[in-house]
Amino acid sequence: MIKTDIAKCYLRWSEIDRLVNTLCDKISNSDLKFRDIYGIPRGGLVPAVMVSHRLKIPMTKGTISPDTLIVDDISDSGETFRQFYNLYQTEYSFPFDLKFASLHYKPHTSGFEPYFYASEWTSDDWIVYPWEGMDSKPVQDYKI
Repeated sequence: MIKTDIAKCYLRWSEIDRLVNTLCDKISNSDLKFRDIYGIPRGGLVPAVMVSHRLKIPMTKGTISPDTLIVDDISDSGETFRQFYNLYQTEYSFPFDLKFASLHYKPHTSGFEPYFYASEWTSDDWIVYPWEGMDSKPVQDYKI
C-alpha cells in the first residue's frame, strides 16, 4: 500500500489478490449458491472477473436473476449499489433479494452494506485500485 499526502491510498495487485481470496472464501462458506456473476461497470468489472475465475462461476450474459452475484470494488457512499438495487428491485419489481459483494465496505460513510465484503475500510482516504490511473480523481461515478 502506497500512501500519499493527498488522502489517496494506492493498492497493489497483491492486496487485490488477498481481498479477492477473502471475498471468495466468504462466498464459498455461505449457504448461497450463484449461477453467475455481474460486475458493475467500471470498478466492479475487474474484481467480478477475478471472483468468477476463482469460484468457477461464469459472468452473466446480461440477465440478472436470483442466482446472480453483483460485484463492485467498494461500497463507499453505497449509492452505486443503492441505484442498482432500486432499478432492479423497485423499477423491475424483482420478487427476490439481490446479493451484492465488494472488496471494501466503508461502514462510516456507506448507506448500503453489501451482503459480502472482503474488508472494512475505516479511513477517509480515497482508494485507488491498480486498474485505475495513478492520477485517479476522488470523485464518485454513480452511472449504472
